Amino acid sequence: MTSTSGDPRNFALRDESGEKTSTFTGQVPRQAALKVARRLDTADSEAQASREEFRLREKGTKKLHIYEGWAWREQAPEDKPGWMAETITEANVSKEGIEYLDEL
Repeated sequence: MTSTSGDPRNFALRDESGEKTSTFTGQVPRQAALKVARRLDTADSEAQASREEFRLREKGTKKLHIYEGWAWREQAPEDKPGWMAETITEANVSKEGIEYLDEL
């Protein structure tokens, strides 16, 4: 199955035992990984953030994307909209690789 570049793809977050815990959507795996990273324990700064490894299974494929992610809190920009909180969660990820599973 192929998709066009604008179609969203679904990625299942897998725990250590390989069980699906949540589903995240993104046009590319990194977009979904950033959504996962924002849910990690946040630190007061990026330098203090602890890195956590997680795995995203791309639905409909045998690909398992492996990422290391971290999150931290920052002050919202001065020109923020009125509904935005004073502090926001920022995140970053680093791709560690791809594994190919036997089963679909």
